Amino acid sequence: MDNQAQGNVIPFNKSGTRQSHLLELCGTRNLFRKRYQIAKAIGKGGFGITFLARDVSLPGGPVCVIKQLCPKINDEAALARAQKRFEREARILGALGGHAQIPTLLDYFEQDGEFFLVQEYVHGHTLSKLVKHKGAWSEKAVRRFLAEVLPILQYIHHSQVIHRDIKPPNIMRCRETGRLVLLDFGAVKECITMEARDTSHVSTTHFVGTMGFAPPEQLALRATYATDIYAVGVTCLFLLTGKSPAKMGADPRTGELRWREFVSVSAPFERLLERMVSVSLRDRYQTAEQVLKMMDVEEVRDELELCMHSQEPDPESMQSGNYVTPSARMAASIRGWRERRKPVKLNNDWNLGSMTNGPELMYSR
Repeated sequence: MDNQAQGNVIPFNKSGTRQSHLLELCGTRNLFRKRYQIAKAIGKGGFGITFLARDVSLPGGPVCVIKQLCPKINDEAALARAQKRFEREARILGALGGHAQIPTLLDYFEQDGEFFLVQEYVHGHTLSKLVKHKGAWSEKAVRRFLAEVLPILQYIHHSQVIHRDIKPPNIMRCRETGRLVLLDFGAVKECITMEARDTSHVSTTHFVGTMGFAPPEQLALRATYATDIYAVGVTCLFLLTGKSPAKMGADPRTGELRWREFVSVSAPFERLLERMVSVSLRDRYQTAEQVLKMMDVEEVRDELELCMHSQEPDPESMQSGNYVTPSARMAASIRGWRERRKPVKLNNDWNLGSMTNGPELMYSR
């Protein structure tokens, strides 16, 4: 069975995320909250553990995903604040879940100082797995990917939500419908982490995101909508090359990724990617709408280039003064087309009333 994380049972040890009592329920008939039958653990991260489960309280026992967040908060007041933030973020995710390409939030709750999210299970493969098994993508395929994923960004940004952790493992191709699904929103993770920081005396940034896919402003905890644009751009580079940002390297002077030596795409698409993954926030596209509009412009430009005469001019014709530029030829062609569409002028000597079929408006073809 495929899943949203690794696909296999994850081995957990005491040195990693603190042990969850849900691990003891894996593969048994014992229910969590008298409702969820835990099948297996499918993912582990710095914020907790993800489990595959069945909701036996519903007909057919549909499969779902339970994400257990384990903030290390001992102060009761801080825990209460974390719970309020958790509930607010869960409401946001609940609203976003109405979108077909965002997993539906099914439940959320706090138990014994730990937080749980229950979400729709998406049956399919992540982009990282697709590249691993089938290799790098063509420019055409990556263009299609952008056309699919950017409207999702439009939707969440219009809801004033920044994902903060867009990367190939967090984007899935659904097996049944073929749709792209955006997984693992970082907003809930951040609200829990910030409360943990409030009660900690350890100096740390509590960065939320993934190194290599996060631009400088995110590392400085100042994420914007353009932060997600950068992550989508780096995801495009991964799809085109099969290489992680770490394997591409970065320019030590500017911090820009050295991706051009690994990528072979058209000049217009290269310009698009360049602005998407610009380290400078000012030079980067600010919204998903801007990227989509530029994609449309480049598509029209490509079509015009195909219509233009691209052959080198004949030196003899240039010397004789007979050479006509491509733009002049196109203009002449348009004038000729307009001329052919004009109605033919009728002779004044014609007796239109005597015409058996009545007056007709005639065009030259």
